[in-house]
Amino acid sequence: MLLDHDPARAFMPYPAVSVPHAEGGPLAGLTFAAKDLFDVAGYPTSAGSPHMLAMSGIKTRTAPTVQKLLDAGARLVGKTITDELAFSMSGKNAHFGTPVNGGAPDRIPGGSSSGSAAAVSNGLCDFALGTDTGGSVRAPANHCGLFGIRPTHGRVSLELCHDLAPSFDTCGYFTRDGATFVRVGEVLLGTDGAPLTQSPKIYLARDAFALLDAPVREALKPALRKAQAVLGAPEEVDVAREGFTGLYWAMRYIQSREAWTIDGAMIERYRPPLGPGVADRFEFSQAVTDAQVAESMIVRSAFQLRFADLLRQDAVLILPTMPDIAPLVSESDEALNDYRNNALNLLCLSVLSGLPQVSIPLASRNGAPLGLSIMGPAGSDLSLVSLAERIAAA
Repeated sequence: MLLDHDPARAFMPYPAVSVPHAEGGPLAGLTFAAKDLFDVAGYPTSAGSPHMLAMSGIKTRTAPTVQKLLDAGARLVGKTITDELAFSMSGKNAHFGTPVNGGAPDRIPGGSSSGSAAAVSNGLCDFALGTDTGGSVRAPANHCGLFGIRPTHGRVSLELCHDLAPSFDTCGYFTRDGATFVRVGEVLLGTDGAPLTQSPKIYLARDAFALLDAPVREALKPALRKAQAVLGAPEEVDVAREGFTGLYWAMRYIQSREAWTIDGAMIERYRPPLGPGVADRFEFSQAVTDAQVAESMIVRSAFQLRFADLLRQDAVLILPTMPDIAPLVSESDEALNDYRNNALNLLCLSVLSGLPQVSIPLASRNGAPLGLSIMGPAGSDLSLVSLAERIAAA
C-alpha cells in the first residue's frame, strides 16, 4: 500500500508488492488487508516491532489463512500496523504511529489489530484480518464501529503468524457491513461444527452489564431492543460466578507467561526499546511465578467447564463488547491502561472459555461507536456471524 493512498495511516510503509489471487471465487471483487503478524510472500513481517522487522527478511511463504482468502478471489492491498508485538490494546504504536479510527477520528482505534480496523473503517479495503488474544479484534471493532469476530479457539489457522499467547491466540476479521461479514465468514470459518437452530436459548449477562457506568448502559438500550427483536426475550444470568477479579488475573498470568515464553529470549538478548505500556507488560510477564500460573490454570479449567455448560445446548449470550466507547487519543498512558484493565474483565470471558464472540456495531455514545456482543457454543461461529447480520438489519 503506497503512503499517498493511506490517509488513515493504517498500513505499514512497505514497497507495494503484487500478491497473486484467483480471478474468480466467492470473494471475487473484494479487497482485504492482513495484520502485520501474518507472513505474506514478498513482504517482511514486523509484528509491530522495528527490531523484529530488522530480523525478518522477505518472506517466501504466505500464511495459509491469507492464502485461503486469495484463493477465494479476494485481493490483498497491504499489511497493516499492529501494536508492538501485539501486546497492547490501545492501537498506539510508539514506533509506527497510531492509525486513524474511521468511526471517531479523535479517539484511539484500539489494538492490537489497530491498522486492520482503521483500514476497514476508513473504507480503504472491504475487510481485514486481525488477531484476538485478549481482545484485539473485539476492542477495535467496538471502537471503530465494525463487525468483528473472535472465533472458537483453533477454528482459523494461525500458521505462519507471529504468536503472542498460543493458548489464547485466535484469528478474526473486520467488515463494515453484515453481508460482507457473512460472505467472508463462509470462506474463513467454513461449516459450523455446532450450528445454532433458528430458536436458540437466549441469555443476558447481567453481571457483565452491571460493570458498565449508567450512561453506557443507557446508550446500549436501543441495541438490546434490536437484538431482542430478532432473538427474543433473554433470561438474565451471572456469567462470572467466581468474580471477574479472579478471571481477570487468571487471564493475565497465563497470557503473560506465554508472551514471555514467545518473546522473552529476543527481549533479553537484544534489549530492543519497547514502547510505553508494552515495556511494563513484558516486565510484569518476566516476573510471573509458576505458582501464579498453576493457580490460574485451575481457575481457567473450572470456568471453561461451567461456562461451556451454560452455552452448550444451542444457546446465545448477549453481553457488552467493551466498558465504553474508545478513549480519546489525547488520554494519558495511565488512563489508557486503566481503561484496558477495566475492559479485560469483559474480554476475558471468551478468552478463558475459548468460545466464539461477535461484536456488532449497534450503538453510539457522544458521537462515537459502541458495540454489543453475542457469544455461542464452540463451533457456532458462522451461526453467530449470520445472527449478527440479522440483528444489524432488523
